[in-house]
Amino acid sequence: MSETHLSRQAHDRLREELEDLTTRGRVEIARAIEAARMLGDLSENGDYHAAKDSQGKMESRIRHIERILARATIVDSTETGGAIAAGSTVSLRYEGDDEIERYLLGSIEERVDDVQIMTPGSPLGQALLGKRAGETAEYEAPGGAVLKVEIVDVA
Repeated sequence: MSETHLSRQAHDRLREELEDLTTRGRVEIARAIEAARMLGDLSENGDYHAAKDSQGKMESRIRHIERILARATIVDSTETGGAIAAGSTVSLRYEGDDEIERYLLGSIEERVDDVQIMTPGSPLGQALLGKRAGETAEYEAPGGAVLKVEIVDVA
């Protein structure tokens, strides 16, 4: 079981979501299921089936959050001295390309609107760890090709 790197904000947001789902969420779903049962025949009751489907999705999300939090490591990207670490936002330019791409090195739960997520365990993520702006990193892409990226900025 690998660890998940989370910022303090993402960790707190997930804890709050888990608390909400296990309290208010479960109560609301139970009420919806009970109200649908009162409507009669369950085999043809669309409200009942929709409520049960919602319950399944919510319970799945609860289990997912519990797994993330159980293996979470809280990172503070400001303590790296400019080196890339989990939690860093990195601007990269692939060799032979003028376009700059931005990535957040971390968990999908860190979602930021305009930044793609890259996990620290991915080939590129591993190649970037510990590097600084101005350096170049090489990694083997899943297809076997060796790619080079210039690190433009680390935030």
